[in-house]
Amino acid sequence: MDGQAHPGNAVAPAQGWHSYEFGAPESVLDRSQIFDMFEVVRGSRWYDPPISPVGLGKAYRMASHHQSAILLKRNLLRASYKPSKWLSRADFSAWALDWLIFGNAYVEEVPNVLGEPMSLKRSPAAWTRKGIMPGQFWFIQPGLLTYEPHLLGRVHHILEPDPLQEIYGMPEYISALQSGLLNENATLFRRRYYLNGSHAGFILYISEAGMQELDIAALRKALQNSKGPGNFRNLLLHIPNGKPDGVQIKPIAEVAAKDEFLGIKEVTRDDMLSAHRTPPQLLGIVPKNGTGFGNVIDAARSFYHLEIVPIQERLAEVNDSLGFEAVAFKEPDDITALLASVAPGAAK
Repeated sequence: MDGQAHPGNAVAPAQGWHSYEFGAPESVLDRSQIFDMFEVVRGSRWYDPPISPVGLGKAYRMASHHQSAILLKRNLLRASYKPSKWLSRADFSAWALDWLIFGNAYVEEVPNVLGEPMSLKRSPAAWTRKGIMPGQFWFIQPGLLTYEPHLLGRVHHILEPDPLQEIYGMPEYISALQSGLLNENATLFRRRYYLNGSHAGFILYISEAGMQELDIAALRKALQNSKGPGNFRNLLLHIPNGKPDGVQIKPIAEVAAKDEFLGIKEVTRDDMLSAHRTPPQLLGIVPKNGTGFGNVIDAARSFYHLEIVPIQERLAEVNDSLGFEAVAFKEPDDITALLASVAPGAAK
C-alpha cells in the first residue's frame, strides 16, 4: 500500500463505514532474496555459490551486533598480523573480512618477470568464482557498461567447510541469519511506525447516528493529514447531542508492539552473539538490572585464545599451498601484553 486512502476498498456500502490502511516496512533483502539458491549450480565456465554472496554482503549491515562482532574479529586479526612483503596489512585486513563475511577468502599471486610469485593480492570474495576446470578462478563483477568476466591467475582459496558441498565455503553465522534479518525488520517496523505518524494500531469505531457521510469523509481526511511532517496532531470531533460511546478507539496491537519490539531485539541479539561466540561486554552492551558481565579483561583473553587463534590457524593454511610463509601472526601470549597496556595490572 502507498499510505493513501482507498475508497474503492470500502466494504458493505449499505452500512456506510469505511477503512484504509498503510504500507508495511520492507527489508533491504526483499528484492534480492538471500536464499535464492540451495545448491551449487554448474555454469558454463564456473560454479555458482549455494548462497548469493551479494545477499551476504548486504546482510553484513543488517544489525549492529552482527557487524560489530565481525569487525571485532577483523580488528584483532589485523592487530596480531605480521606484515610481510607478500601480503600488505591493508590486503590482509580485506582478505580476513571476506573470510568472516562470506566464509571464502581468495588471494591471487602477482608474478614477477620470471613468472615467480612476487606478492599476493586479495581477490574480492563477492565476485570471485571457482571455475569448472581445475585450478581456474573467474572474476565476474559486472562493469559499468559491459559484463566482462575475466580469468584470474593462480588463486589460493581458503573456505569454511560446508557439509553439503565442497566447492565454496559457508559463513559460521549462517544459523543466526534469520535472527539478524528479524532484528532488522523489527527496527524498520519501529522506524516506519514513527515516520507513519498516524500510528494505525487502532480501529476508530463510530456508531453515532449524528455522523453523516460528509462528516466521515472530513474525519478520514484529517486522520490522513495527521501523518508525516507535523504528526501527532490533535483532532477535534464535535457531535451535538451525541452519545458517550458513539465514537470509540479500539487498540489493535499498539501496546503489544511496544513490548514485543524490546523482546525481539534482545532475543535476536543473543542469537547473533551466540553464533559469533562473542562476549557481550566486548561489544559495549550495557548489562540490565545492575548486573555485570564479569571482568572484561578475562573475557577478552578467553575470546582471543578460543576464537581468534583458531581463525589465525585457518588463514595460515594458505602457506601450505604457497610453499612459503606469507601469513604469520604474533604469538598468542602477546595478547597479555596488549591487555596490560590497556588496563595495567588487570592482565595477570
